[in-house]
Amino acid sequence: MGANSSRISDLPQNEYLKKLSGTESVSQNDPFWNQLLSFSFPTPTSSTELKLLEEATISVCRSLVENNPRTGNLGALIKVFLSRTKELKLSAECQNHIFIWQTHNALFIICCLLKVFICEMSEEELQLHFTYEDKSPGSYSSDSEDLLEELLCCLMQLITDTPLLDITYEISVEAISTMVVFLSCQLFHKEVLRHSISHKYLMRGPCLPYTSKLVKTLLYNFIRQEKPPPPGAHVLSQQSDGGGLLYGLASGVATGLWTVFTLGGVGSKAAASPELSSPLANQSLLLLLVLANLTDAPDAPNPYRQAILSFKNTQDNSPFPSSIPHAFQINFNSLYTALCEQQTSDQATLLLYTLLHQNSNIRTYMLARTDMENLVLPILEILYHVEERNSHHVYMALIILLILTEDDGFNRSIHEVILKNITWYSERALTEISLGSLLILVVIRTIQYNMTRTRDKYLHTNCLAALANMSAQFRALHQYAAQRIISLFSLLSKKHNKVLEQATQSLRGSLSSNDVPLPDYAQDLNVIEEVIRMMLEIINSCLTNSLHHNPNLVYALLYKRDLFEQFRTHPSFQDIMQNIDLVITFFSSRLLQAGAELSVERVLEIIKQGIVALPKDRLKKFPELKFKYVEEEQPEEFFIPYVWSLVCNSAVGLYWNPQDIQLFAIDSD
Repeated sequence: MGANSSRISDLPQNEYLKKLSGTESVSQNDPFWNQLLSFSFPTPTSSTELKLLEEATISVCRSLVENNPRTGNLGALIKVFLSRTKELKLSAECQNHIFIWQTHNALFIICCLLKVFICEMSEEELQLHFTYEDKSPGSYSSDSEDLLEELLCCLMQLITDTPLLDITYEISVEAISTMVVFLSCQLFHKEVLRHSISHKYLMRGPCLPYTSKLVKTLLYNFIRQEKPPPPGAHVLSQQSDGGGLLYGLASGVATGLWTVFTLGGVGSKAAASPELSSPLANQSLLLLLVLANLTDAPDAPNPYRQAILSFKNTQDNSPFPSSIPHAFQINFNSLYTALCEQQTSDQATLLLYTLLHQNSNIRTYMLARTDMENLVLPILEILYHVEERNSHHVYMALIILLILTEDDGFNRSIHEVILKNITWYSERALTEISLGSLLILVVIRTIQYNMTRTRDKYLHTNCLAALANMSAQFRALHQYAAQRIISLFSLLSKKHNKVLEQATQSLRGSLSSNDVPLPDYAQDLNVIEEVIRMMLEIINSCLTNSLHHNPNLVYALLYKRDLFEQFRTHPSFQDIMQNIDLVITFFSSRLLQAGAELSVERVLEIIKQGIVALPKDRLKKFPELKFKYVEEEQPEEFFIPYVWSLVCNSAVGLYWNPQDIQLFAIDSD
């Protein structure tokens, strides 16, 4: 690209960029395009690099915004790219590095320009820039070809049909990034978009038939976690036989626009951090989540969400119902493995939630796995390190557990899986514990963290709901898990007494002074009593349904029996206390008969004997505790900002100025 630009600051004066953005129209057949596209430059990945690049080229981009309605140079560039993509697959097979390299460069420039166009103008203006008609410069017509639609269809074809090789890796990533940029119109609106160019182009017309193939490809990109080629694998090798103008420009990297500066030297560093070892997988997952969370069009449901909620296992030979559009099959074992391995990222956890919640085929498959610990342990580790995670990631992990605990088979099987040496659990050495007991420990720890830090009622409710779903199937609880259940109740009891005392003092104060506004302790008391009742129901459910499996819980109850005394006659808890009181009284009597100073082992032995002797009909039956996760109304109000926060924070090679973003509740953590 000539001009010997040695610094980023030289870019606005570069003759090729000035010609592209200037007042002169450039035909798509002009040799200028070969010159423009012959640069060799490591695609910037960090926000710092991208910010430097954007600041250096913004004047060029704005000049193109101003002049393009008269020159149509953006359209000419897109046509050059479209014509090249027709030969891309053949070029990949023939290892035509130069051709693929220039095609990638064309797409890189288009992506950069598209991002600025979307940020700087309305969707209506954007569409006008893509409907320039060469026959009548300076005018637009409803009959003009729609290059934006052609570009999107071409990108879908490129993503789904181009073989993934070292020389095509970067252009595949760039195609996905360009689609993300196209969908980024949402970032510049405060409210969720329900009718936009995304709906116009992606949910009908020529793009629609690519739906299932695109979703399948993005999922497989996530599954395979293909690493980028090693540095230099896609760089043009020197040739001795000339190669004409193209080769001269390609090999003459000193004359390229981007080659001679390295953005402060970062070009020689590894592009991806360890947690983003596969930019293609990361970018694919982000695009998939953006597509899945598009709102339905006014006249059609979101086809990408339809594809996600209906795909089946490759081993499932049953026919798809004719009523299910965009159906496809994928290897569930590979998908399960990838989901287990990638749960350190928000986006992978959100994908797991989406699949478990919306795709019954996936949910049935996962619940039938005999190695559920591979999936559950990473989720528990997210919750265990709650201090280091953002609130959305914690919520997704917790809701995944809630969905899993809706299944009785899961609740039984987790107590049969024995784990050894859980190194990340630091409060106590757990040399051997069941997955079920570990799950209880982590959920209780999350509740206690929430009580002292965030005090989020929604988090409390979902944690308790998961415990409640499991309670009837508690089996062979670890002594530490049993202790923590009672310790949590002790903490709630103390909090209840404190709030009750504050409410009493507040009431006395209100009688002596009518001028000072007082805190609403009645509401606080009501909330804490709801939580206490739920804990009592969880303990009662375990005693009623699986007493004979849980001597350690009975031991913990007896050890802290005084805690429950105040709730025996409390009108809110009398009914649920009957069984707990009966168990405490029955076993206390047997221990009393056995004499004083009993060892722990002897106490447990007496408890096990008493469990056999206790008539089961003496325990009052209560309705089974079952809580089902129900997505809130208008879930897009939560999920769309969340997904875009992940894109802004995690996308490789994309950067948006936070000051330009208008989407509400954008999360920067």
